[in-house]
Amino acid sequence: MTKPCIICVAITGSVPTKADNPAVPVTITEQVESTQAAFEAGATIAHCHVRNDDETPTSDPDKFAALKEGLEKHCPGMIVQLSTGGRSGAGQARGGMLPLRPDMASLSVGSNNFPTRVYENPPDLVDWLAAEMITHDVKPEIEAFDLSHILKAAEMHKKGQIKDTPYVQFVMGVKNAMPAAREVFDFYLKTVKRLFGEDAAWCAAGIGANQVILNDWAISNGGHARTGLEDNVRFDRDTLAPSNAALVKRTVEVCDKYERPVATWQEARELLGLRPVL
Repeated sequence: MTKPCIICVAITGSVPTKADNPAVPVTITEQVESTQAAFEAGATIAHCHVRNDDETPTSDPDKFAALKEGLEKHCPGMIVQLSTGGRSGAGQARGGMLPLRPDMASLSVGSNNFPTRVYENPPDLVDWLAAEMITHDVKPEIEAFDLSHILKAAEMHKKGQIKDTPYVQFVMGVKNAMPAAREVFDFYLKTVKRLFGEDAAWCAAGIGANQVILNDWAISNGGHARTGLEDNVRFDRDTLAPSNAALVKRTVEVCDKYERPVATWQEARELLGLRPVL
């Protein structure tokens, strides 16, 4: 395959702490340093959450602003994707960073179960987040934890709530949500191609040990891949991942296995139809 593969690195997330893996970057400085190393290893999207000093998640727009500024300075051209996820805040506070005009932001368009809670994405909040993304020219990444989320994205696109062809990421392996099953993956991919066209860009993320499995499935099927310490703190059963960069390098090796070039930041921006870097 000759289509370049975009590698997204999910650097921190809302759940892993330094007690889980000392390499998890928490402070803004740590996050910028970790992302820079991942960028140099081949990642071209940084999926970002921010934390309080005690490592608890937050949607504080000031922290997001500091992180965005640091990434733009030290990782020039890298796509900055900020999270509007529900673990970090409630209600419209989840979109308080969107006026910062990041290149992209995550958008969960439906609810589902997580290991110990319901991940709530009520329709009125989804509609508001989508409208804010249009207002501030932020490209959404649809986080699909369920088949219904892909169908909802298609409905929103048809209504004009999502401007361009939806960029869907399959999230598989979350306990109590969608398992990392090949039959499900294949049907997700078939559904995306049916709804959005054979050439529609899409991505996949696997949680925990499923990370390397989903990297393989996505890359071998022409999709884009997500890796990083947010989703997986281990390199294998017996070894903690030493860094985000190490997980990116492993994903690059999967690209090499299938003879797919790793997308440069310029190619990634073109593939996703993002606005140019100023």
